[in-house]
Amino acid sequence: MPTPSFSRAKWSIAALFCFLGFQYGTWVSRLPALKTRLDLGAGEVGLLLMACGAGAAAAFPLVAVLMRRLGSRTLSLASALALIVVLAALSVVPNYPLALLAVCADGVAVGCLNVAMNAQGAALESSYDRTAMSQLHATFSAGLLTAALLTSGVTSLTQSVPAHFTVAGAVLLVLVICARRGLLPDAPTPTETTETTETATTAAESRGTRRWSLPSGLTLLMGAAMTFGTITEGAMNDWSTLYLKDTVKASSTVAPLGIAVVSATMLLARACADRWRDRWGDGPVVRAGSALAAVGLGLALLTGGVPATLLGFACVGLGAAAITPCVYVAAAERGSDALSLVAAMGTTGLLAGPALIGFVATAGGLTLGMALVAASALAVTATAIWIPWTIRRSPEREPLPAVPDHKDVTTLH
Repeated sequence: MPTPSFSRAKWSIAALFCFLGFQYGTWVSRLPALKTRLDLGAGEVGLLLMACGAGAAAAFPLVAVLMRRLGSRTLSLASALALIVVLAALSVVPNYPLALLAVCADGVAVGCLNVAMNAQGAALESSYDRTAMSQLHATFSAGLLTAALLTSGVTSLTQSVPAHFTVAGAVLLVLVICARRGLLPDAPTPTETTETTETATTAAESRGTRRWSLPSGLTLLMGAAMTFGTITEGAMNDWSTLYLKDTVKASSTVAPLGIAVVSATMLLARACADRWRDRWGDGPVVRAGSALAAVGLGLALLTGGVPATLLGFACVGLGAAAITPCVYVAAAERGSDALSLVAAMGTTGLLAGPALIGFVATAGGLTLGMALVAASALAVTATAIWIPWTIRRSPEREPLPAVPDHKDVTTLH
């Protein structure tokens, strides 16, 4: 299979990121409807989300095997198709135990797709020596935003979850078709033939030679930053609507705007974040952004009211936007094993973190649960101090520089 151009590969990988955001945003935006239909309390909603996180955590050893046998391209497409099936199942589950089983399967498929598509994204930056990861993650936010807007539009016409998820499933299938032809091939490309012996050894290890090696302390530190970052992001996606409706007492029309505000501001920030990374470096961008998210949300919780809450949510969207793209790039420079572990920890935080918020909300109220989100953002600021971030040359780049002056990243597929 010929290697696609940078632009074509970028848009194909972006379709996967958009797919994951859209699928995730579709079903979490209907949590109130699922909560009502299955007669669930806040703790049971939290357990439902925890089952999704458990599936993602359990997927880590499975991803290592599937990446080795299928490669990131095939695994991306297969897990995307599985997520369409899971979404259809969630629309008709008749009881709580089957709902738990469905969201657990969703977590496994999300874990597979998350690792595979980020491996594609990291390989894109490495192969073409151009920053793109933040823009790819922007399409995840675009998917979330589109899902929220579609939910608002569909629910204005019908409250039927099966009808909504049928429309969403059709959109997801189109995204898979768009992604299929332009993904980077898993076979070695011509640019890999000149790799050094050290790089070849690392590539061999990523295919399974060091299958059970223990992660380094630095990898675990990156994983911790990723986990705290995705807890912040995931909790806002899952609990913003309920917080506005139940705590701030916003109307049913205004409440869904919480996830829309977070998604829109995150989308705008991620569209610009690659320029910020080139100008100031990944570390300062992550530290300043996570501090903004923590302070903005904390002040919103103390102030109360719909305008202050939406402004605090906007600070989270702006501040958290660059966290996961930058950590993924840093992990990729440590090799595919580190990337897989950090991605798995991030997926677990994204899906299990909101469940933790649910348990805290049951014990002490949703305001306390959202305070935990602010604390997670602050924890990113602390961990980001110790991570060795990529040093970039200049914001003024040639499209395809002849000789990069930073260390090449091992191709991950």
